[in-house]
Amino acid sequence: MLRRLILLFALLGGVSTVWALTPEQAGAIAAGDSDDRVKALNEVVATGDPALGAFAKALLDDEVKTAGGKAYIVRDGKAVEAASGAAAVLPADAEDAVNNNRMRRELEAAIAVLKLVSPDRAVRAAAIAELKDQVDEGKLGLIDKAADAETDPELKARLQLLRAAVLVSSDDPAKRAAAAKALSGSSSPATRSLLLEKLAGEQDATVRAAIQAALDSVQGQLVWGERLGLLFTGASLGSILLLVALGLAITYGLMGVINMAHGELMMIGAYATYVVQNLFKSYLPGLFDWYIVLAIPAAFLASAGVGAVLERSVIRWLYGRPLETLLATWGISLVLMQGVRSLFGAQNVGVENPSWMSGGIQVLPNLVLPYNRLAILLFAALVLLGMAALIGRTRLGLFVRGVTQNRRMASCVGVNTARIDMVAFSLGAGIAGLAGCALSQVGNVGPDLGQGYIVDSFMVVVLGGVGQLAGTVYAALGLGILNKLLEGWAGAVLAKIMVLVFIVIFIQKRPQGIFAVKGRSAEA
Repeated sequence: MLRRLILLFALLGGVSTVWALTPEQAGAIAAGDSDDRVKALNEVVATGDPALGAFAKALLDDEVKTAGGKAYIVRDGKAVEAASGAAAVLPADAEDAVNNNRMRRELEAAIAVLKLVSPDRAVRAAAIAELKDQVDEGKLGLIDKAADAETDPELKARLQLLRAAVLVSSDDPAKRAAAAKALSGSSSPATRSLLLEKLAGEQDATVRAAIQAALDSVQGQLVWGERLGLLFTGASLGSILLLVALGLAITYGLMGVINMAHGELMMIGAYATYVVQNLFKSYLPGLFDWYIVLAIPAAFLASAGVGAVLERSVIRWLYGRPLETLLATWGISLVLMQGVRSLFGAQNVGVENPSWMSGGIQVLPNLVLPYNRLAILLFAALVLLGMAALIGRTRLGLFVRGVTQNRRMASCVGVNTARIDMVAFSLGAGIAGLAGCALSQVGNVGPDLGQGYIVDSFMVVVLGGVGQLAGTVYAALGLGILNKLLEGWAGAVLAKIMVLVFIVIFIQKRPQGIFAVKGRSAEA
């Protein structure tokens, strides 16, 4: 523990730095041929000398000069001997210690190796992760010492794997075979990549067999992470499709309007989020992490307002004429896209994630669940629950269901169907805005944002059953997962084609979709 404390102070450049390097060692590390410098560096690393950390850091910071076989550290115009730390007069012929890329990598690796004996577990764990691609056999001595002194079982196991990763490149075939066997217990994608690389260049049949066996074992452990990652990615895509299609399920199911501008209403919600973000940056930078709380209602209201204007000015005159609504809304979509280009420019704009939505949860070595994707899954679930409550438990929802099932009868009992049409269309447009707000957290925002989702959203609505929330949920999640499964097998383009063919065949067999509309006017 005392040695670890000494090392910690040395690495941090504290006043308690212990200078134990000899002048010859410091001079050999600072100047000369790269091979000789690396050899001298590894010899000192093997001793675990804590003074090396501060000296290596000074070399990386270009603070070292050499003269007469000695090394000097120069800071703030003052020189000290690198070996003793004593104040010194810098010789007139002193030259800068020059480090090429190889030497810098070796110095960084040396610092990381020395951190293996830090008293702080987090520092040791970070050092092991850093050394995966930097360590070589010259540093095995200190790695072995660190493994012997390590008390944490997890870090001890990771050190053993690190040691095996080094030895799998050894000149000794026996060491390579033993290292491959040790690596078979790893579940890291980096280990699989390493074994694949070594298998390609290995000539010894015995070692090749050992590497192949280790590779099979590692791949067997990684397969579950890949499967779970595929399911999560599919569910994430499905949640986005659900948000996009929810509003369309209402407008299309209620009024039979083929709204080709639905994607642009989503785009408006995304740009509303962008505007709110910029306002927080300019006027409330200290509360920037919470801009999304205001962006959600802003996106809803912006899209809902545009939807209300469109319904009252254009769409109300075209009910019962689906072809005309398709053409009219397609023209409206072009107008909206050009309007956005005029206001914000043709280039994509970036919307930043709040800090609490950055990063992810490491579930498995090859499976990270991003916080922003998890937030979208939760957000989609909340929007769905809100819609279900609105449609199933409120007076407005009762009117919407009544108009959906039998418009004439609803009008006869006093329901203002024109008003319900406007409110429902605005509601669908507002939900599209919420989808745009969610999409802004996983990608850039641009005038063409909605074009990539409009076809998929119509497929979800038709497959699930027109006007059916439950069917929309099943269709969105099912298509999301199916699309990702097919992408891994056939590629993105063929996956889209196969999904479309599947939907065509399904609709031919079941024209009403997964769930049929129930009511007097519904077809049997």
